[in-house]
Amino acid sequence: MASRVIDVPLSVLDLAPVAAGASAGEALRHTTELARRTDELGYHRFWVAEHHNMPAIASSAPAVLIAHLAAHTTDIRLGSGGVMLPNHAPLVVAEQFGTLEALHPGRIDLGIGRAPGTDQVTALALRRTMEGLSAEGFPRELNDLMGYFDEAASGRITATPGRGQRPAVWLLGSSGFSAQLAGALGLPFSFAHHFSAQNTLPALALYRQSFRPSRWLERPYAMVAVNAVCAESDERAEWLAGPAGLSFLRLRSGRPEPLASPDEAAAYPYTEFEREFLAQRRQGQASGSPETVRRQLGELLASTGADELMLTTMVYDVADRVRSFELIATEVAGGLRR
Repeated sequence: MASRVIDVPLSVLDLAPVAAGASAGEALRHTTELARRTDELGYHRFWVAEHHNMPAIASSAPAVLIAHLAAHTTDIRLGSGGVMLPNHAPLVVAEQFGTLEALHPGRIDLGIGRAPGTDQVTALALRRTMEGLSAEGFPRELNDLMGYFDEAASGRITATPGRGQRPAVWLLGSSGFSAQLAGALGLPFSFAHHFSAQNTLPALALYRQSFRPSRWLERPYAMVAVNAVCAESDERAEWLAGPAGLSFLRLRSGRPEPLASPDEAAAYPYTEFEREFLAQRRQGQASGSPETVRRQLGELLASTGADELMLTTMVYDVADRVRSFELIATEVAGGLRR
């Protein structure tokens, strides 16, 4: 029996992957191409993530990239998945995203992360002080950021744009800390299942248990980010997914490099430990033919009760990236409706 059509909103997380032999400019043009196509297909939102000091990822400046993508799309929501608040002064983030909301009202999401999204040396280069880089400082800096958007707030500093131009604010997480904070503040929560699958269910349970209705949200709203590679067959999808696995191994070993080709990834001399590690990392993700991906995403929805899924597709060629989202839209979801 065929599994049911995936009928929750589907969204996109793109890291602007830099392929071996390509430039950052080409990577950003490919991300723009993907944003336009997923907008046409009816995906709900398109997020880019802040990373630094990573040769395989070109999305180091989300606010700049979001402005560009918003100018090249018409309906899809644009946002950050996320802006890493420890790297920035809250006032700067408020002004940047207040500007985006002023330019594109009702289309901007501000997803906020607690981790620096890089190594500590690079985080210090970004912030230029250790203050604000600790987990303990995050709730205070988040409160400062939210205050800059509040139209009724009083103070000596006014974020312009920003005050009265609040984007949709999300908290992002890969553990329970942000889940509990998002619940306590009554904010929507996005969980990084794509790289922290073992923590997904405990974090979502904590979010729902701690949720308190707010002026922004009456009941919990949870989005789950998942790796998804869809192709005409399971075998081709596995081949296309190879570079992402190799990239993750290299990153963990302190040797980040541009995204390898599928042939290079297939020829890499993996150790038995590395093969087992990658096999475990693929568990709970989605890779295969449309029927396989439909079943896998259905199982993820059944286990998590997610209100929305955000798909991230790290493959070498932009044509394969676009094709994966086309197949999921038409054959896994049966056509997307906003």
